Amino acid sequence: MAFQETRTVGYGSRVGSSFKGIGAGFMLFLAGTVLLWWNEGRAVKTEKMLDEAGSKYVEMENPNKKDASLEGELICGTALATTEDSLADAQFGIGARAIALSRTVEYYQWVEHKQEKHEDKLGGKEEITTTYTYSQEWVTEPIESAQFKDAAYQKKNTVLTTIDNQEWWAENVRWGAYRLPQSLFQSMRSVEGVELALAEDLLKQLDKSTQTAYERFYGKQKVESGVRKVESGKWKTESGQLSSLPDSVRALLPDSVVAAIEALEARNDSINKAMDEAENRKDLEYVHQAGNVLYFGRVPGSPEVGDVRVTFEKIVPAKVTVMAVVEGDTFKPFKAKNGKRFQRLVMGQKSGDEIIEAAKESNTMILWFLRIIGIVMIISGLKGIFAFLETILKVVPFVANIIGWGVGVVCTVVGIAWSLIIIAIAWLFYRPLLGIALLAVAGFLIWVFAFKGKDKLKELASRNKQQVQTL
Repeated sequence: MAFQETRTVGYGSRVGSSFKGIGAGFMLFLAGTVLLWWNEGRAVKTEKMLDEAGSKYVEMENPNKKDASLEGELICGTALATTEDSLADAQFGIGARAIALSRTVEYYQWVEHKQEKHEDKLGGKEEITTTYTYSQEWVTEPIESAQFKDAAYQKKNTVLTTIDNQEWWAENVRWGAYRLPQSLFQSMRSVEGVELALAEDLLKQLDKSTQTAYERFYGKQKVESGVRKVESGKWKTESGQLSSLPDSVRALLPDSVVAAIEALEARNDSINKAMDEAENRKDLEYVHQAGNVLYFGRVPGSPEVGDVRVTFEKIVPAKVTVMAVVEGDTFKPFKAKNGKRFQRLVMGQKSGDEIIEAAKESNTMILWFLRIIGIVMIISGLKGIFAFLETILKVVPFVANIIGWGVGVVCTVVGIAWSLIIIAIAWLFYRPLLGIALLAVAGFLIWVFAFKGKDKLKELASRNKQQVQTL
């Protein structure tokens, strides 16, 4: 169920805030400009470094044997990354021979979501309606519900236990005849779950503390565990019945029948042993382990607020391809002439050309992502600088909307043109032809805005004037 909160901001406050926003707009505009300039230089330097690395690397044919002739060379080779180190989570008594061991904790909590709706009123006031909705979700950190806006959801969150996320890494990881530095093997993604087998005493202790926390929040109540208890002797078989057959009778039976009888006797003994263990074992109601997940709560398939689940994983030995500079029995990053550094570890078997190509594609994706971020920052900064023009006219909302639309168009066109100019000037230092092309595009946008934009604004103003006269 949604909870709404409405507040009104006066005209004077809005105008004052818009003037204060001019400074923030300038800062955002400058930050976007700097980001675009830096990003272009970073991308070009990275591409040149990758071109240099691609032309200098050599294939390491046999990483399982040290080759003195490769000292100081940028190599690319494939071998098994493995370790003899044993890692342990002492808190839960879990250990594994692995390159890394980790535990990830999640909490089932009420989460508050907020959505705002802004509406201009005559006289310049603004009505802001905030809608709060709530949902139960798995999150990485406990949420303090005392600050929720809806009183019905305040203090609705709890946690049955709090556990820290942890990660342990091996110190000695071998790659053929070489040692891998941590900066490389931390890129490994050969993740597997750690099969849990916690000690019974620890499980009982965790179950008791979890029950205490549960009852403290929810109150004491009878919990149906859903586990049918075995009545003493109910399912037991008499293993001695078959073995009591006289040897004279057994001697007359075919070998296949005797073998079947002996197998049935062994099965009966196994069943009886399992029943004895079930009778002596106390079923746990608040702590459950399944696969690589330790669950704190009553029913893992039907979580309640406060439930906690802990996932245990490990990074196991795997075949990886390394591209780095040989330094003794280990590796270091390749340093290009422009100072940029490069080293890679990728899963599976890859060629050097494939690694370089993938790195170039990644560089291009980062380039365009930061370009978009920079352009958005510049446009947002310009809108922040000139937002006061729209705000001043908010006494008549539809007039302010016209001006606001015009300001938005102008800021967008100018922001894109400015961004292209910055990008072009940056590229002039590295790629003159492309820089000139970008400057031409920016000039065209400015021309379109200067000669076509004014006519469009006059047309819109005339249309709205006619609408006002009609009203």
